[in-house]
Amino acid sequence: YVLKQKEVCDMIDIENFKHLNYIKKEPLSGSYGGMRYMLMKEKDENGDYMQGYIWPEPLGFAKTSDEEKTKCRFTLDEDGVADAVAWLNKEYFEHYYQKN
Repeated sequence: YVLKQKEVCDMIDIENFKHLNYIKKEPLSGSYGGMRYMLMKEKDENGDYMQGYIWPEPLGFAKTSDEEKTKCRFTLDEDGVADAVAWLNKEYFEHYYQKN
């Protein structure tokens, strides 16, 4: 990302984000700079997929209203993890970076 004419590193580096097998078994949650996130396996009539959620701190997932959450669907594979990481970084820089 480029902000104010200078290069900024991604919040989450895909090279260090190797959590697909974990996400297939348990929801993965974390936070960064005022943004909380969760990636989890879900299922519908078409099969398994990964659902990503982000919401503002300070509350946890269960205590945050659905209106405050943003979600995005991804494939449940390595490409989906890469897409989820790109989405998390994009959302952070577009909605949370300036607040910190």
